[in-house]
Parts: sequence; structure tokens; C-alpha cells
Amino acid sequence: MISNPSNSSQSASLEHNETHSDRTSDLSNSHQHGTKSPVDHARIERAVREILAAVGENPDREGLLETPARVARMYAEVFSGLHKDPSIHLKRVFTESYDEIVLLKDIEFHSMCEHHLLPFHGRAHVGYLPDGKVVGLSKMARVVDEVARRPQVQERMTETIADMMEKALGARGVVVMIEASHSCMTMRGIRKSGGMCVTSSMRGIFRENLSSRAEILGLIMNPKHG
Repeated sequence: MISNPSNSSQSASLEHNETHSDRTSDLSNSHQHGTKSPVDHARIERAVREILAAVGENPDREGLLETPARVARMYAEVFSGLHKDPSIHLKRVFTESYDEIVLLKDIEFHSMCEHHLLPFHGRAHVGYLPDGKVVGLSKMARVVDEVARRPQVQERMTETIADMMEKALGARGVVVMIEASHSCMTMRGIRKSGGMCVTSSMRGIFRENLSSRAEILGLIMNPKHG
């Protein structure tokens, strides 16, 4: 590795600029359009300092000085779904005579388990059988993203998305399946990696008709359709 005598001063300058940029961005996001952020950043920062001290760390150590502010910005981002109504994305529907399955597979998401405040992430599959109305595919992905961005459990997340789809579209059938890996199981407790939690919610014809259920499950599980 070739060493440059000016590396130390350049690194310090870059770190300062990055921190300044983070703060400027945070202030800009909090006050854009003249609105106040619904997240109490100062309260989160105080709490993070207390946690660091409680586990035996020094919150005034150089590497931790900006950590409370960074965590506050992170929580504002990953919990942004608390302050949004995801169903608004399903308000705009289109009248179509199409009457076969619509399925959006492998919608990537990241959420936070409410029990330990540790991440879980995976993919959601959302489908429906229209009854005269269809919705934009990107809107389905936005619903998944915003429902995920709040303290969650996978079971409730699955049901919430299905409820919104069913109510907005009046579809003949709705299916939501989520496959996710949970950090609360892989990095703590039993510490078993590779386990995948699968949850599903079937509505209408997909719940009542076995052949329709088999058809939609076949589309979801068949990699040729991925």
C-alpha cells in the first residue's frame, strides 16, 4: 500500500465535510416546504447517549460523538411510514375488462421488528384478480415500502397490505405473501442464519377456491416467472 503524507489531513477534512453535509441535509429535510419534522430528533439523540453510557461506552469518544445524531436521522428514515397513509397510492385506479391474475413478485423491502428494534428484510409478492379495476404496478410497490417503514411484525405487515388492496380495488381475490429473514433470530438469541419466515394472506377467490389458490401459489413459487 502506498502511503501519502497528506492522507491524514485529507481524511479529517473529508470527515468534517461529510458531517456538515449530513447536518445540512437533515435541516433541509426537516424544514422543506415550511413543515416541521414529526420526529423528535433531540429526544432520540438524548436516548442514544443514555444507551451508550448504559452499556459501558463513552458517548463523548471521538467515534461516537456524531452517533446520536446519525441514529436520529436513521430512525426518521426507517420509521417514515408512521407518518404516511400507504393506501393513498391505491386511490388512482383504472377501469379495465382484464379479468386474469395480476401479480407483482419479489418486491424488496426492509423493515424493523418492533420486539427488539432489529431489521428484517425480504421480498413481498402481491397479486389480485381484478373485478373491473386495476392499479399501477409501482403503486403496489410503494404500499409495501411504506407499510414496511414502521415498527412491524411480519404477520401484521402481511395483513395490512392485503386489507388495503382488498378495500381499494374490490377485487375478486387478493394475495399477499412475504418471505423475510429476521436479525432478531440471526444475530441474537438462537443465532440461526438461513431461516426464512413465510407469511401469507389470501382473500376472496384465492381463499375460497382451491384451484385458484393453487394457481396463484404456482405463479409465486415458480422461478420461471421471476
